[in-house]
Amino acid sequence: MRRPLTTVHCLLLTSFLFLLFSCTPTPQAPLQTSVLFYRFEPSAFVEYSADFQPAKEIPFSIPLSCGLNNTFSAPVGKYLLIELNCPNGQTVLFLDTSTSLRAGSESGSVTQPITDSDSHFLAWTSDGKAAYLKVDSLGTPKIIRAHTDGTRSTLPITEFTYDLSPKPDSNDFTFTLSRGLGQGSELWLAQRDGKDVQQLFADQLNYISFARWSPDGGQIAFIKTPDSQTPFTVGELWVIPSTGAQGGTFLADVDTGHGYAANWSPDGTRIAFVKRENPEDENANQSSGALISNIYVVEVESGKWTQITKLTEGHAETPLWSPDGNTLAFNIVVDGRMEVQIADLLTGEIRSLITGSTCCPAWMRK
Repeated sequence: MRRPLTTVHCLLLTSFLFLLFSCTPTPQAPLQTSVLFYRFEPSAFVEYSADFQPAKEIPFSIPLSCGLNNTFSAPVGKYLLIELNCPNGQTVLFLDTSTSLRAGSESGSVTQPITDSDSHFLAWTSDGKAAYLKVDSLGTPKIIRAHTDGTRSTLPITEFTYDLSPKPDSNDFTFTLSRGLGQGSELWLAQRDGKDVQQLFADQLNYISFARWSPDGGQIAFIKTPDSQTPFTVGELWVIPSTGAQGGTFLADVDTGHGYAANWSPDGTRIAFVKRENPEDENANQSSGALISNIYVVEVESGKWTQITKLTEGHAETPLWSPDGNTLAFNIVVDGRMEVQIADLLTGEIRSLITGSTCCPAWMRK
């Protein structure tokens, strides 16, 4: 004969069921992909969905006397970092792209993490919750980590640092430094928030530019820029083991001096880069307006490259991969006019999403 449940039994069963269901992970909604860029007239950040349909606009006016340098999306999350060129130096802002605003209303969506000196963007942390910045470049330079919640900390790495790259899914990062013209550059690995460092690579003849980890953390790609007084020239795209072991692989000649990074595809098999098409033109060594360049993609394993854009005048700028690896977004500049374009790598189609002057595409995952 089955004994009836007592009050104590009922309480124990209820508690067990509560613990069981409270420990069950809540399914996470998949991250949504969008592409966002700046439209100059009327001024706003314009966001398009993953299938390139208009999603929303965020009004934003560039402050008087400042110019838009670039934008950098967090690896994951709602924040976009805006870098401006202003009379007192470069300035960075955090934009909360989840905010839906009425025209003319911007309060609450934009914050300025550094207000007492210049600030230069180096990289986002891999979790997208903070940005590494170089601040007070003309005073007492230092490298800081500025969080989107307003907190910040100073990292114990050298003031000669000019580039930084976080290791995927890690707190480790590389930083690149130069001690001056004619002294080349060095690439270092930092662990424990920069308390432990070790040199990975050094080059006495070149600046190591835009060192970037492969998505699996096994390799590092960078551009070698000749250590000279020529402002714009031709460099080399290399890949080395992330352990800093001897060797490495030369992949392609690339444009250097203009600040165009080479970027890994999300699956780590390809790298997109900018190639200068008129390397023999002395004017292009001195004037960015004389540059003719296009975007290419190189397969890391085979070294085979494919031309994406086919400009015969003007130039293309840093290519940025969509999270699915099927699309590149980039600026092109022809006759002094800048426009954001996207290239479908499956079909070869290249197009603009809107007419008018636009700048600075950024892929968002939030």
